[in-house]
This record gives sequence, structure tokens and C-alpha cells, in this order.
Amino acid sequence: MNTNPTKGAAVHLRNLAKTYGKLTVLRDIDLSIEPGEFITFLGPSGSGKTTTLNLIAGFLQPDKGEILLDGKDLTWIPAYKRGIGVVFQSYALFPHMTVAENIAYPLLQRRPRPDRAYIADRVNAVLDLVHMREYADRRPDQLSGGQQQRVALARAVVFEPQLLLLDEPLGALDKRLRESLQLELRRLHRELGVTIIFVTHDQDEAMTLSDRIAVFRDGAIEQIGTPEELYNYPASEFVATFLGDSNIFSGSLENGHMECSDGRFVVLPGESNGPIKLMIRPEDVTLLSADANAPTPALLDNAVPVVIDDVVFSGATVRVEAVTGSGTRLLARSGHIDHTIKPGSRASFAWSSAASRVVARGRS
Repeated sequence: MNTNPTKGAAVHLRNLAKTYGKLTVLRDIDLSIEPGEFITFLGPSGSGKTTTLNLIAGFLQPDKGEILLDGKDLTWIPAYKRGIGVVFQSYALFPHMTVAENIAYPLLQRRPRPDRAYIADRVNAVLDLVHMREYADRRPDQLSGGQQQRVALARAVVFEPQLLLLDEPLGALDKRLRESLQLELRRLHRELGVTIIFVTHDQDEAMTLSDRIAVFRDGAIEQIGTPEELYNYPASEFVATFLGDSNIFSGSLENGHMECSDGRFVVLPGESNGPIKLMIRPEDVTLLSADANAPTPALLDNAVPVVIDDVVFSGATVRVEAVTGSGTRLLARSGHIDHTIKPGSRASFAWSSAASRVVARGRS
């Protein structure tokens, strides 16, 4: 969480629900956001993340529930009176206005209207903040996508809101520019101290930017936590598979061992007997060549024979896809692999029980 002095507001959502006819799109959302926190709503399309953001912004009204900003009930206050900064994926810049005029627009709409000197000072300040001072007299069609996004951000913060809502603002940009602006967002968050709610379906983006992530599924929050907590300790198979790649085994646990179609695996003590699903992250897998004479390292107390399906070099890592005798598809990711690991070769996927996580209990 941002530890610098903050101007951000605390946000509390209480039992928020939204339906369209017989379709329930949001079910009893309860969430508390700390002042100055950067929280991301992550989930697939239709999971409820953008609906929640629109309720907070005031663009939609809930069927029930409350929205509190620093203890003030905003639930039925019109959007234009909430004092919240909003940035959309489309940027929504006025094409007939210059960069400076676009940024000044929110200040010109405030009542009472600030004086010209204050408006000029604020516009220049945010132009410097987003490194766009030299483009002040240009119009949006004279800017790149990344520059337009910076102007949209500047316009959203020029009136110093306590809360900033970002609805997939980087989704239309190419990979390199998106990664560059992610770093800019982190810097802006540190400098402004504002509370930020960010909506995305991009797991890497969520992991890079967030203090905490709320994973949405079917109109509810499946799990909320820091990126490390969600990645290392997912509460469900959905979170495990949505937030990063994972290998999942289904079987039955009895006295610390799971029996499944791919073998008998050691599971850390403390788990109850019965049907479970076990997750192992690809980077926790060690690839062992079937031709190697050396014994399996002692710490790797689980292994399953596989046939290598594909080996993909991607720069810093090598991605290896394989299939077990029962047809389970598995994935490993490593900084280097044995030269004998190639498509069609036999090998073993080995891992430590300490690296595995139970992500589901009971039959699904």
C-alpha cells in the first residue's frame, strides 16, 4: 500500500446488488478500500467489475446497497456531484479543444468557477505531472494513443479528486506502450496519494499495479488480497487458473497422499481427507530427463512421467508443454532445461509438496 501522505478517500461498498430484468449482474458486494490504496477489479467479461465501477461513479444506481466515500453516503448523489475522477478506455477527449483546454474543462464546470490564474496554474501543474507541457496547444488528433491517455489522466486529476476510477484505460495500447504507462501510473499514484480503483481483465497488469486485487466472478468477489497472496494462495480453482498459469490435478486425499489418475502425490499435512484439486505453478516444476541417471533430488517428493508436446523459447524463460499418460496437459516454465527435453521425448515433471496448494475440496 502507498505509505506516503495521502489525499485519497476511504471507500466502503455495502451489499451492492444490480439486476437487469431477471439477470443478476452483481450480488451483495461488500468491500472496504483504504485511503490512498491502488486496488484492481480483475475478472473476465461479464463478471461485474465494470458494473461495480459504474455504480461507484454514479453512472448506474444499485438495486440495493450503499456506497460510502469517507463515510459520506454517495449512493443516490448524481455523478457530477460526487467529485470523482474517471478515465475510460476511449479517452473521451474533446476533438475541437487543445490539450490545455481539455484539461481545464472540469475546472471551468465547477461552481463557483475558480479564477483564471488558478486554472492556469493547475493545468500547467498536471501537464508537468504527465510530461505533456510541450503539447499543450495541440489537439487530440495530433497526439499518439499514449499521449491522449496522458491527457485523459491529467483531465481526471486536475481538480484534485480523492478517488480516481480507471476503466481499462490501457486496453487499446500496444504492449510496449501499455507497459510504459503502467510505470507512469505507479509514479502518479505515489506522487498524488489518491485512491485508485482500476478495472482490467489483464492479469499481468493487475499484478504490476495493485496494492490489492479483487477477483470478480459471476457478479461476486471470489477472492481479494495482495498480488502475492492471490498468486501463491488462491482460494479456488478459478482464481488459480485466472491469475497466472497453473497445473491442476483432481483426486482424493487420504492421510497426506492424493490418489489420482496420474499417480500418488504427497500433500502437506493439515488438509482433510476427501476429494480435492491440487495446484502447482509452472515455475515450481523441475523437468527431469528420462535419460538422466541421477536420482530425483530429495526435496522433489512428487513426480509424474510425461511426454513433451512443445518447447517454446521466450527470452528469459523456456515454456514446456507436456501430457501425462492419462491425458492431463501440464506446463513448466524454467530459465533453462536439459538439451534432451524436446518435443516427443519422455521426461518427468517433478515438484516439492511445499510448492503445491489445495484449491478445491469436495466434488465439483
